[in-house]
Amino acid sequence: MRDGYVHGYAPREQQRLQDQARSLADLLHHDTAYPAGARVLEVGCGVGAQTVTLARRSPGAEITAVDISAVSLAEAERAVEAAGFGNVRFLEADLFDLPFAPESFDHVFACFVLEHLAQPAAALERFIRLVRPGGTVTVIEGDHGLICFHPESAAARAAIECQAALQRAVGGDALIGRRLYPLLRAAGLEAVRVSPRMVYVDGSRPDLAESFTRDTFTAMIEGVATQAVEAGLADAAHFAAGVRDLHRTAEPDGMFTYTFFKGVGTRPA
Repeated sequence: MRDGYVHGYAPREQQRLQDQARSLADLLHHDTAYPAGARVLEVGCGVGAQTVTLARRSPGAEITAVDISAVSLAEAERAVEAAGFGNVRFLEADLFDLPFAPESFDHVFACFVLEHLAQPAAALERFIRLVRPGGTVTVIEGDHGLICFHPESAAARAAIECQAALQRAVGGDALIGRRLYPLLRAAGLEAVRVSPRMVYVDGSRPDLAESFTRDTFTAMIEGVATQAVEAGLADAAHFAAGVRDLHRTAEPDGMFTYTFFKGVGTRPA
């Protein structure tokens, strides 16, 4: 993958991705399932956070999981092995130079991948070439512009914008969720369906406040603190205040929402 990944590959980031996947599994994947014998390509599998769910929900499918990071792939293999699934094979490769013949797969799946690419449309075109006519492409992305929380905090908003700005600086787009439908349609897919998946957390959901608000989203923002300060986007004290205020939204009297988008399209026959 020829674009930057602002979150890095440290063990804490690997753990954050696993926390995220567990907290969002039902929300994002209650309708993700592939039939027995289906050839499925997961592009940008990372540490296997989504791969485990794919393997669990489609035990008869033949899943090929690809990522450019050898470190992430090693962690993904460990995660899938620990979960006891044997229907996944892993391959280190650049998603812009995948070593597969056209129409090699029945389905392609990509979760939280396009947001990191300067050329998401070009990536989608490559994915589509690998799918047989009548096969599907599934893409899941978030949108940092659709965040609501209480108590409101200008410092927290500024910290979130720092993360979005760092992503833009390396060619990514933290607001790409809202663009899924036009991207999938422009790539040539038919019967495109996009649905919003909103995470809503309040005091009645303490487990989600911990696993998503704190360990997933706030941890992601906190993880770019050094980069944000070094890039001159914020001073350390103000950024730290924003992180504290995000943690505050996970308290019993707080609230946090974030919206993801899931898009599915079919390659024309």
